[in-house]
Amino acid sequence: MRRVAIVAPTASGKSDVAMAVARETGAHIVAVDAMQVYRGMDIGTAKPSAADRAAVPHHCVDLVDPDARFSVADFKTHATVALDTVAAAGGDALLVAGTGLYLTAVIDDLQLPGEWPEIREQLQHEPDVEVLFARLATLDPLAASRIEKSNRRRVERALEVCLGSGKPFSSFGPGTGAYPPSDVRQVGIVWPRDTLSQRIERRVHAMVAAGLLDEVRGLVSRYSLSREARQALGYKELIEHLEGRLTLDEAVAQVVLHTRQFAVRQERWFRRDPRIEWITVDEDPVAEVAPRVAAALR
Repeated sequence: MRRVAIVAPTASGKSDVAMAVARETGAHIVAVDAMQVYRGMDIGTAKPSAADRAAVPHHCVDLVDPDARFSVADFKTHATVALDTVAAAGGDALLVAGTGLYLTAVIDDLQLPGEWPEIREQLQHEPDVEVLFARLATLDPLAASRIEKSNRRRVERALEVCLGSGKPFSSFGPGTGAYPPSDVRQVGIVWPRDTLSQRIERRVHAMVAAGLLDEVRGLVSRYSLSREARQALGYKELIEHLEGRLTLDEAVAQVVLHTRQFAVRQERWFRRDPRIEWITVDEDPVAEVAPRVAAALR
């Protein structure tokens, strides 16, 4: 089985590229996205449509309800099963990756430490992420140097492991900065920053027009959303609108801003990996990237 990963920030067109390649080659698509795992979170996560999923086999979407906690270890388990299924069917796999840590866990076989829910809950009661980051920097300076101070989930996770295991988080395997040889070919899509910013704004407004607010309203009426699901881009801000803390225009503006900031963090994560072959797109990601990805599968 050949495996090729398409990596890129949100709104780069990686899903369109993957669909074009899968239709041409017969490859299966494995979604590597921390929020597409949640059932019912469809519009705001740009989940593959029913028509796309009928045309091409998709894996690792709609794995759990949005009231469930879902970790990188959970994703690694599901992705491993999915890749085994693709191999058993004699197929090739396209990993469509927006969540860098999830991709690294799969292709580099990260050895993930255990979980300590009681400690995690205590850490979640601290309102200031800078306090948590300072504590991590004291306990594990190496881990702190590899984590952005604003990434609360990763700061909490590293602290949870330090406190629960009594060992530095950075001591568990080579970590995310090792980049060992891999048989997974990685192709990255990059746009000029201003162009990607415009694409993000257009996509956010298209999601709102497609009914994102109604989707969020339905989810919060049916579920007590997990902490992870509530933090999803587009959902967090519209929940704040539904709770009366933001007007709709303010919430949509926040979604655009936060998505642009997230895209910068995504690209920064992927840019560290020297194994990725980057393709700069001028106009059409399908025309400019799909032939290279298809060639990698042959």
